[in-house]
Amino acid sequence: MKHTISVLLQNRPGVLSRVTGLFSGRGFNIESLSVAPTLEADISCLTLVTTGDDAIVEQITKQLHKLIDVIKVTDISETDYVEREMALVRVKAEPSTRAEILRITDIFRGKVVDVSPRSFAVEVTGTCDKVKAMIDLLRPIGIQEIIRTGTIAMTRASKKF
Repeated sequence: MKHTISVLLQNRPGVLSRVTGLFSGRGFNIESLSVAPTLEADISCLTLVTTGDDAIVEQITKQLHKLIDVIKVTDISETDYVEREMALVRVKAEPSTRAEILRITDIFRGKVVDVSPRSFAVEVTGTCDKVKAMIDLLRPIGIQEIIRTGTIAMTRASKKF
């Protein structure tokens, strides 16, 4: 099962290396990883996606808590949350396929961010499934390059007033 884990940690050199070392040392895989400073410059939020059953994710969470620079670990998969990923996709753009690329990009509310005589670079932002769906539609046209950010996620705010 896929789990999205949010980790607040000290923004110091070597912290990310220790987190990824924890995963590799125990044979766990990180499918996606994104990290950036929060409103407080000395604290970063790391979002990672991994797979495993509940026991494995519980072990990962406990091991992360043991790291000295980790402030808080939350498996947000068990809550209501918003996730986003961004991808830049360079697609071969022959005169006969340009209109189709623009239609697909428009359907997914993407943007053309670079144009050359032989290719378009398009940007799409959304859930992992949305990004994958757009890539699947562009693949038969001729994808030349894909760059993806990885998942970022945030729990939804309480609806109580």
